[in-house]
Amino acid sequence: MSNLLWKALVLSPAVLGATLLVSTTAIAAPNATTEVPVAEKTAATEVVKTPEIFAQATPAADDTKVLDQVNRYSNEGTQNNSQSQVTSVSQFSDVQPTDWAFQALQSLVERYGCIAGYPNGTYRGNRALTRYEFAAGLNACLDRVNELIATATADLVTKQDLATLQRLQEEFSAELATLRGRVDSLEARTAELEAHQFSTTTKLVGEAVFAVTDAFGDNTGDANNTVFQDRVRLGLQTSFTGRDVLTTRLSAGNATPFDIRDAANGTIPSSEGLQTFQVDSTGNNSIEIDKLTYEVPIGPAQVYLAAAGGRHSHYAAVNNPYFFDKTDGGNGALSAFSSESPIYRIGGGAGLALTLPFGKGGSILKPSSITVGYLASEANEPGVSTGLFNGDYGALGQLNFSVGDRVALAATYVHGYNGTGSALFGSGLGLTSFDADTGVTTPLGVVGTRQANVLDAPASSNSYGASAAFRFSDKISISGFFSYHDVKLDGAGNDFEAWSYGAGIALADIGKQGNVLGFFGGAVPYALNRPGFGGGDVPYQIEGFYKYRVSDNVSITPGVIYLISPGQSNDNDDAIIGTLRTTFTF
Repeated sequence: MSNLLWKALVLSPAVLGATLLVSTTAIAAPNATTEVPVAEKTAATEVVKTPEIFAQATPAADDTKVLDQVNRYSNEGTQNNSQSQVTSVSQFSDVQPTDWAFQALQSLVERYGCIAGYPNGTYRGNRALTRYEFAAGLNACLDRVNELIATATADLVTKQDLATLQRLQEEFSAELATLRGRVDSLEARTAELEAHQFSTTTKLVGEAVFAVTDAFGDNTGDANNTVFQDRVRLGLQTSFTGRDVLTTRLSAGNATPFDIRDAANGTIPSSEGLQTFQVDSTGNNSIEIDKLTYEVPIGPAQVYLAAAGGRHSHYAAVNNPYFFDKTDGGNGALSAFSSESPIYRIGGGAGLALTLPFGKGGSILKPSSITVGYLASEANEPGVSTGLFNGDYGALGQLNFSVGDRVALAATYVHGYNGTGSALFGSGLGLTSFDADTGVTTPLGVVGTRQANVLDAPASSNSYGASAAFRFSDKISISGFFSYHDVKLDGAGNDFEAWSYGAGIALADIGKQGNVLGFFGGAVPYALNRPGFGGGDVPYQIEGFYKYRVSDNVSITPGVIYLISPGQSNDNDDAIIGTLRTTFTF
């Protein structure tokens, strides 16, 4: 038990600072019983922040958090917040001889050796602490005094020091007893957990989406029926250092997109109205690894490495709060179009990206960053015109800015290459549409019309986009994007331009904390009057949804997606998609 208390002492200079009160000056008011306010979390209770891996652990936390806390105590030498023993008070850069507690600190360092500091040579003795933290520090110094006595170095311990320690021990007897009880309980629970734990480095997270959905509107309504679809994801999130995360995700689903029909009752082979849970569904609930990525900070840069299922929106700032749910999850907007700008759908698969901060920022312009990334959808294929550099790819560059505390801006450029028979906004997924009436298979993007997506010859593209998010208050957010795409195909007369734009407003905590009411509208990616494809009208999409948070792990989202001029033609009947989505997270 005392060993764990000593570890707690080593972990926190705030706890160590409690021992300064060993001097007679520090106990001028020995009868004080109120708790000292905590100005900020101490290192003893602070967990190194990781990307959604571990949460802060407390004595009342669940078993996994308790085990995480104990593991940190036993491995404090490898943590960034760990401290090393010092032999002279002069080793602390933030302790000066003029400080009021200098002599007391010098005595504790050089006479008793029960003071440690941060690896950067600081002590941080001005941090506040609680009575329990003080009790832990006192207990550690008592252990040190006992050690000195046992090793025949009792001459270092004066009668005055022993008297002071005795008075302090009596004053904090209640806290010491409580602390011992907590540690004993922690040790017992740890022994049980270590015998049954799944892994000390890996956390299992999951999401299951149930959706009842249907499409309406003349020919489109006649061609579709009400369906009940699902998608399930199980992710293993592994951290080796406390700051990195290896994500291995399994996915399965049976969702099939609706058949949107034109005025002649023919299929419109486009991705208009595609919902997020339909994006990468296998269609038959077969299991596949749809994401294998590793994220780690290296110096000031955040590095993203994808072996499979990489997306630009994994690492780049999308600036679409409440509508965007990372990798088309089940908690944001219903449709893929409302979730993020189409520019992030160009390229996907395997590759590398990094985000590097620059500038210190001023009173208005905050610190900014630059993001670069490269993703190839055929990186695993060694054949001709495939592979990491010779197949389909998307190379992204983005500048990120923050203006004040409420505005986020980004300017994005993507250079892409696609082979014959692929889709411009396909995210490297290889989605297709089969028309049973004509027997024709058409490549599909994740968003956009057929005119903007289909590449019937090898093509290179240069895309330019901008996104912005403005937070009026903690409960009101406005966001939007614009993108322009210049596509050049092999062969004369095949080049075309594509456009897209959209904006939305999200109202948080409507009716209950955690609820979101969202409206988003705009033009899905389109290419007007493209040679051989036709379609001279702009296709619009309007979406409204209300996410109701039943509990921390369950949400229900009813919503409507309204398609105007699908297939880029005003002659085609508008279509309406209604959905009731239930999302379980665990």
